[in-house]
Amino acid sequence: MTPPKPAPLISIITVCFNARRHIEALLDNVALQTYPALEHILVDGGSTDGTLEIIRNRMAQVGTLISEPDQGLYDAMNKGMAAARGEYLFFLNADDELESPDTLERALAQMPGADGYYGEVMFMDGSGKPLGLRSTRTPQRVPEQLSWKSLRRGMVVSHQAFIVRRNLAPPFDLRYRVASDIDWMIRCLKSCKTLCNTHQVITRFRTGGLSKAKQRLAWRERFLILSRHFGFWPNLVDHGIIILRYFRNPRY
Repeated sequence: MTPPKPAPLISIITVCFNARRHIEALLDNVALQTYPALEHILVDGGSTDGTLEIIRNRMAQVGTLISEPDQGLYDAMNKGMAAARGEYLFFLNADDELESPDTLERALAQMPGADGYYGEVMFMDGSGKPLGLRSTRTPQRVPEQLSWKSLRRGMVVSHQAFIVRRNLAPPFDLRYRVASDIDWMIRCLKSCKTLCNTHQVITRFRTGGLSKAKQRLAWRERFLILSRHFGFWPNLVDHGIIILRYFRNPRY
């Protein structure tokens, strides 16, 4: 009888800076996962509020801690990817949580060996109170069959609800300061041959609007990114729809 294959290692990457308010809850949340093969990589930008002390006191459950200045969010995420040993990558924000202790175990059991797995996000307020599923709070719906073309009008799947093989994940493009995640996901999806829609909530996500200055920058960057992947004229039409959608739901 052939013994079962060991579960593939998942590298959970958390980027944080002055995250004392939520970091301990995050560490507890990850520690409760029933999936048997996890490493948790924390990339800290040089916190000064006690975040590092909390992490260092719990290094027994942290696979890797990197604490040094960085060039922004996506530079920090690239550092986490470079340190990862897992077959799969999963990004989890410092103030977010996995939906339940068996979230990752259930997700990967649905289609063992898939290139990527995706699902839903539950919005929370600052205190952790559920606000509803992302797909019911915004016009964006999780597609039944995800592909890179699904992102022509925006992030239909949050990167916090996306697990992907590490060898298919490129570095984040540091030319983009606030919208590199959509470029990264499109490039990941172009390399994925098999994708599993888990039909489950993966992450509970705390909402928080960008400032108007960052929102304008996000529009500019997203226009450049989507034009590069989908063509200028089709994107011109689609981007108008994206902007109208934002004004209908500016909080998200």
